[in-house]
Amino acid sequence: MAAVDENAAALGVPRKQLMESSGNAVAAAVRAVAAPDDAVALVCGRGNNGGDAFVAARFLDDYDPVVHLLGRPETISTDIARENWAALVSAEYDTRVVRDAAELALGDPDVIVDAMLGTGVSGALREPERSAATAINGSGATVVAVDVPSGVDADTGETAGVAVDADRVVTFHDAKPGLDAYDVTVADIGIPETAERFAGPGDRRVLSRPSDAHKGAFGEVLVVGGGPYTGAPALAAQAAMRGGADLVRVACPRAVAREVQSFEEGLILRPFDGDHLTPATLDHVRSLAADHDTVVFGPGLGDAAATLDAVREFLADYSGRAVIDADALQVVPEVDTDATLLCTPHQGELRAMGGPSADDWRERLDAVDDFAADLGQTLLVKGAYDVIADGSDARANRTGNPGMTVGGTGDVLAGMAGALLATLSPLDAGVLAAYANGLAGDRIVDRQGYGLLASDLLPELPRALWGDVDE
Repeated sequence: MAAVDENAAALGVPRKQLMESSGNAVAAAVRAVAAPDDAVALVCGRGNNGGDAFVAARFLDDYDPVVHLLGRPETISTDIARENWAALVSAEYDTRVVRDAAELALGDPDVIVDAMLGTGVSGALREPERSAATAINGSGATVVAVDVPSGVDADTGETAGVAVDADRVVTFHDAKPGLDAYDVTVADIGIPETAERFAGPGDRRVLSRPSDAHKGAFGEVLVVGGGPYTGAPALAAQAAMRGGADLVRVACPRAVAREVQSFEEGLILRPFDGDHLTPATLDHVRSLAADHDTVVFGPGLGDAAATLDAVREFLADYSGRAVIDADALQVVPEVDTDATLLCTPHQGELRAMGGPSADDWRERLDAVDDFAADLGQTLLVKGAYDVIADGSDARANRTGNPGMTVGGTGDVLAGMAGALLATLSPLDAGVLAAYANGLAGDRIVDRQGYGLLASDLLPELPRALWGDVDE
């Protein structure tokens, strides 16, 4: 939901507006259980969950609401929640600051709103929330929880110690899997469907970079490519490095290894004999692939019959993760493999795989999702609107521009997808790779106009993937 909220904001629907709608929905849930003369208390945390309740209080004037803030007002964590708290204070609502768990005095309310912690928090409650939950449970009041009862994991429904025993839950936009045991109202707060459908800045939230990370924690990627072409595997490998992989190695024909190495001194070359991939050189590639988290297979390999035979044999025996690109794509539908694949065709390559064609992106979304289900793999179909689908979910991406029709941009995309696939699900890796690759291209064109080179994308990728420092 945090990702969807951020994507909605990027589409022009402000989070402040969403909070206003959420608070109104909370107030409606309270009115549904409260008698005309009931007293209402709202127990609020310092995040947006509490902010929703601050808004709700303004819609509950008939119940003389008392708003209890757990913590100092200056520690409210978001601007919009802080603004809504300030509005209550300015309008002289009954607001009480609870600096210590012992200070919480609920009195004898008929309805309590639990707005301490939202869906982004899991694990055992700490103070003052733990004592507040105990007090709420012992009050005898009807309890309405905002988004999720505090102390309950919204994904699993599990609790770790004390949790609020809610009579009703009002959650937003969509049901949460851990709330099946509760009386739940799902409130529509005006989030556009496209905030979930289109890739956006919120999708970056699946990325993490802990401060205690060690080399190898973010994946080792093997690029298998080259022969007829040398730039393609070099671009893919450099993009994998820019995409966050810790180590990137390139398996390419020995005949072109020096040229590939010349593009970037940080690449580690593991060449095989000959001038193109064949079944005879496949043992070398298999051995390397076994020691990597992800393989990017295809950039610059060419479509020689022996090379395609080698791709078939590799996939038939491989059970790891791989991004399949370029000429290697055409053999995917023919092979029964235990591998987890993210395939990155453009529309012509998709047709060559036996896939669908549709001009309208919505029709293409459904058709590609069906084809992904038939393949049992994830597809990232490149186009004016990219489509990413795995047979159970489908997303679209509309970053990018006509300047990116230049050769090599697909190799960059494949390499970055390989880095992301080392730590993410295929669908998430595909969505983020498409979004960041297109955003990097948009920034280049905004700055210099059309005529970009695929290599121009490389220095833009980290910022597009991780966000600007001031975002």
